[in-house]
Amino acid sequence: MATITVIVGEPPYGKERLYTTLRFVLAARYENHEVNLFLFEDAVLVCKKGQAPKEMPFLADERMPNCEGLMKAALAQGVRVKLCGVCAAERALEQGEMIEGAEIASMQDLVRWVVEAEKVVSF
Repeated sequence: MATITVIVGEPPYGKERLYTTLRFVLAARYENHEVNLFLFEDAVLVCKKGQAPKEMPFLADERMPNCEGLMKAALAQGVRVKLCGVCAAERALEQGEMIEGAEIASMQDLVRWVVEAEKVVSF
C-alpha cells in the first residue's frame, strides 16, 4: 500500500472541504494506506477540543457533521496528524487545547512528509 500525505488549509465549518478531506483520509486508511495529514491556515481549528456545531440551534437533533469526531476517528485509525505551528499560534491554539494525537509541527515536517510520500494530495 502507498503512503499518502494529505494537505488542507480550509476551515472546519466554513466550507465542506475539510469534511471531504476527512472522508478521503478515512477511506484511504480503510484501504490500508498509510496516511499523513498536515493542517495549515484555518484547518488547524479542526483539532480544537469541544466542538458541538448545531445546524439549527432550535432543533436539538439537527447538527452539522462534527469534524472533531471525524478527526478522532482518523487518529484512532492510525492517521498521523500535524498542524502548522505558525498557523496554530496565529489562532491562539495551544497543544493542551487540542484533541489527543494531533501534534503542532513545522513546515520542515511537511517537507519531510512530502519527500517521503508516494502520493501527495492537497484539498
